[in-house]
Amino acid sequence: MDLTDIWPPYGVRITEADLELQIMRESDAPELVELVRSGIHDPDRMPFLFPWTRRSDHEAPAEYMRFMARTKTGCTPDDWDLQFVVRVGGELVGTQGITAKNFPVVRTVETGSWLALRHQGRGIGTRMRRAVCAFAFDELGAAEVTSHAFQDNPASLAVSRKVGYRNNGTRRVARESELAIEQSFVLTPQDLVRTDPIHTTGAGPLRSFLGLAGI
Repeated sequence: MDLTDIWPPYGVRITEADLELQIMRESDAPELVELVRSGIHDPDRMPFLFPWTRRSDHEAPAEYMRFMARTKTGCTPDDWDLQFVVRVGGELVGTQGITAKNFPVVRTVETGSWLALRHQGRGIGTRMRRAVCAFAFDELGAAEVTSHAFQDNPASLAVSRKVGYRNNGTRRVARESELAIEQSFVLTPQDLVRTDPIHTTGAGPLRSFLGLAGI
């Protein structure tokens, strides 16, 4: 047996031209931590509901390992979190995740991602979101994909709209102890804006692992 036999998510690979998404492994942690340290957003802004980027350089490495461990220990057919490392031309640029609860019944997944500051503004965020949404619809049988972004995060809002998401209301949340308005989005298979072909390997074993072998 190899690792993909033991943990089928490791065998999933999504590609679109020079863009590649693969499930995060512990061996990716050093590179990921260095990429986080290089900067994800302006220090005066916070694009995340949980301000994990405020961790100090001393705290960040161990905290990232804890996060990676949690995504595996809590992964069951009814509650899963698939976190992909994203590379362009072989270079690590960020991560793209999809999460779900009660997926065999509701068929809804939620997207979340981050992209290093030095790689922003090149259309990568749109490409990696489109790729993971196509994967959710085509390989996992999702009926809808949801996402959220703060109204003061125009880049993330723009990505959702380019991919084809529709507005789905707002909610008032506490962000770093202050009120913030979060925009909700929903995407259906017919609304996904498809461009370049997206290819996936390893989806069959993942479907079996998640109890979705019948799709």
